[in-house]
Amino acid sequence: MKLGIIADPKAESFDYAAGLGLEFVEFCINVGVPAEEFAAKVPELKAASARAGVAVGSIGRWGADRIAKDGSIVEEELRASYTLIDACQELGCPVFVCGANYVEELSYYENVRASIAYFEKLLDYGRERGVRIATYNCHWNSFIVDETAWKLIHGHLPELGIKYDPSHARYAGQDYLKEMADWGHRFLHVHVKGSVIVNGKRFDDPPAGLDQTDWGTFMAILYGVGYQGGLSIEPHSRTWTGELGDKGVKFTVDYVNRLLLRG
Repeated sequence: MKLGIIADPKAESFDYAAGLGLEFVEFCINVGVPAEEFAAKVPELKAASARAGVAVGSIGRWGADRIAKDGSIVEEELRASYTLIDACQELGCPVFVCGANYVEELSYYENVRASIAYFEKLLDYGRERGVRIATYNCHWNSFIVDETAWKLIHGHLPELGIKYDPSHARYAGQDYLKEMADWGHRFLHVHVKGSVIVNGKRFDDPPAGLDQTDWGTFMAILYGVGYQGGLSIEPHSRTWTGELGDKGVKFTVDYVNRLLLRG
């Protein structure tokens, strides 16, 4: 397994990751940011990656509507996904991550069918470019976050992977260790983000290792299912920012490195 971090899509991010001894960066292109804007940066990012010796481990598209109210594919967002998959190919990034919104006007069955149709297009496009496709288990405008959806959608699409973050399962009251044991063989990318729940409510996302996640068992299961992808540190706390945030990232890097079997 390789260790990396989510970072801003800019050349300096590669140097930052290299300074921490990390092997890759992850870029998240959220809804509202044109995919073409990111694509224009690809030559600069590619040069920075080669200079720093740090790879791009994952590129994700978060929060966008991909399915229209009538169940059809939102063509503009499909083109954005294609643009980002092209960027993955150019940067040597192995995984493109996205979700699929739930349309309330449709039944669950119709939502599943619409999502399958969307991901079939991404899988076909990615396959030709050597890029694998994964869904994220974050609830941000996506319903593909649990085994009910995975059984239907991933069960129908054997090439479709999962980007997994245990904090999302914990906050939703799901059993993250069981999900990992049952579905870890489909994981293509994993986020390392701390989570703290107090009195049944989300309290904070502190650095991994200073939270309630059982990271030792988490890693044991990843090894048990043969996971060989990236572990991407996600700084996501409003508390751990600035100098404190930098210390938190360094803590997590040291903490996770102690759990990795090197050499």
